[in-house]
Amino acid sequence: MSSTHYEAQPESNSFLTFKDCFARRIISQPGFDDADLDDFTSYLAFEAWGALSQHLRDASYETRSSVPDIDSISIETTPHSVTETLTAYGLASDSESCQQLMRKIVEDYIKQACAPPPVWSTTRTIECEICEREVPLTYHHLIPRSTHAKVLKKKMHPESIINSVAWLCRPCHTAVHHMATNDELARSYHTVELLLGREDIQKWRKYAARQRWGVRRG
Repeated sequence: MSSTHYEAQPESNSFLTFKDCFARRIISQPGFDDADLDDFTSYLAFEAWGALSQHLRDASYETRSSVPDIDSISIETTPHSVTETLTAYGLASDSESCQQLMRKIVEDYIKQACAPPPVWSTTRTIECEICEREVPLTYHHLIPRSTHAKVLKKKMHPESIINSVAWLCRPCHTAVHHMATNDELARSYHTVELLLGREDIQKWRKYAARQRWGVRRG
């Protein structure tokens, strides 16, 4: 199994979801040595990815209506390289069992890729997502509510993330709104990772992380 087969693997969220589904199914097979699981699943997922229809590769909550039903998908087109590898490693006994495994993987992928976004309350964390202190938290709309109509009209972001939130302590929440306007937040800082990419947020984070919560200041 040469790395040249998958060194240029796609890095889309859909592909990574597909790869994870591959890994979960492979791990559940008896006798599999997981020492090289990442390389192994990268190779197999990359080989199988190209055989999926464009509708499947583009699967998401927004496109779920155009994703074919699992019963209508032809798994017989699984690349020979995938069938050969699965049988060689004892993960499938023949081409038929390989197709059954692939059908389960594709079904897992469709369910995960097309799942609705989480209700914001279920994303609650223990620590502030900026300063990482265990203190009382507030929720920050990553796409400010005042911009929702504009964002949807201009199709700046998919509707599925419009209500996503970050859990921030009050000082960090205030700092975020002090350092960028609502329009800027909606357009360029709609994830925690994007916020943490700002130099001023990083400076604030280092300061806030050192502050004791609950200490009265004169």
